[in-house]
Amino acid sequence: MSGGTTLENWAGNVTYSAARVHRPASVEEAAELVAAAERIRALGTRHSFSGVADSTGELVSTERLGRVLDVHASGVTVEAGITYGELGRVLAGHGLALRNFASLPHVSVGGAVATATHGSGVRNQSLAAAVSALDLVVADGSILHLGRGDADFDGAVVALGALGLVARLTLDVVPAFELRQYVFCDLPWTTLDERLSDVLAGGYSVSLFTTWARPAVEQVWVKTADEPAETTYFGARPADVPLHPIEGADPGQATEQLGIPGPSDERLPHFRREATPSAGDELQSEYAVDRAQAAAAIRALRPLAPQVAPLLLVSEIRAIAADDLWLSPFQGRDSVAIHFTWKKRPAEVLALLPRIEEALAPCEARPHWGKLFLTPSDRLAGLYPKLPAFRRLRARLDPAGTFANDFVSRALGG
Repeated sequence: MSGGTTLENWAGNVTYSAARVHRPASVEEAAELVAAAERIRALGTRHSFSGVADSTGELVSTERLGRVLDVHASGVTVEAGITYGELGRVLAGHGLALRNFASLPHVSVGGAVATATHGSGVRNQSLAAAVSALDLVVADGSILHLGRGDADFDGAVVALGALGLVARLTLDVVPAFELRQYVFCDLPWTTLDERLSDVLAGGYSVSLFTTWARPAVEQVWVKTADEPAETTYFGARPADVPLHPIEGADPGQATEQLGIPGPSDERLPHFRREATPSAGDELQSEYAVDRAQAAAAIRALRPLAPQVAPLLLVSEIRAIAADDLWLSPFQGRDSVAIHFTWKKRPAEVLALLPRIEEALAPCEARPHWGKLFLTPSDRLAGLYPKLPAFRRLRARLDPAGTFANDFVSRALGG
């Protein structure tokens, strides 16, 4: 069930501080562990690049809490440790699907929700916005059930693990649907500058991949229900072979392209369930800006290309619809996220992040909680109008700081 072990995150840039890592096989067992602990945190699939899941006390891995508990026409209830890849497979067997899907099907539902991880699409909200109810194991080991519409619900969904251990979640579902995936190459920067909103709205989900260093955006991935009416995409030419977002990486790891229709859970992710996600040996950062500020944010970053490109594997730009979740980077505003997949050179990446954050500061960029960022807590406080309410909720649900850690203290203060 538990043991003293050195454990790292997926990228190997975070070594968890906990002396003991527990792997309970039931929610009841997890609740007993929480009740007995002085300091404890939940740990998912370890895909976060920040210290959001770390603890100097104990860790509860959700890797054995991966069951689907109930499926019906409007929702599915799952344990927090299930991955999106497995959940998509189960839902497909019931003729159902999630409206939005993780780009990496390897991540757990609980971890993705806690950090407001997202897919893409101007009308698609973050993965956390699909949550209609959750069961939270609070500090005394009791289980608090919250549903959409409850007073504390919007504060408890994206909570960085700071309120308790999310054990079960109910997610909205829709009837199963199919999508096609097309890749286009060499989208002119001038087109992006003039028509960014149109480019991002050209499919159910659209992702732009760039290294910032070339005269055009290298790849545009369009996931759509329809065959395109034009052979080009805003001037970008269609790819005639499958591609990987990272130049030189194996395209066989990526999901099916060239317009071949398939289930949404096999097209919305960028990578196949059975494949290595992204490059594997990497670091990541991401910042979300108001969609109205997105073109200005991109213009602000382009002069940094000589510093960014040598450290970069690829950068992704995509749209996410607004939600009402207090700590979501998309709270209250339709957004565009600018993502950086870095080479694993941590000292150089951390030295560059202040320049990126300074360039994006006029656009009020909110960092992704699970990625690397250095935005100070006083600036973060100004970006999240609901942060005072979240601090009060945290003080009420976890007055002794059972679920506290250094990351939460630095990022959220209070």
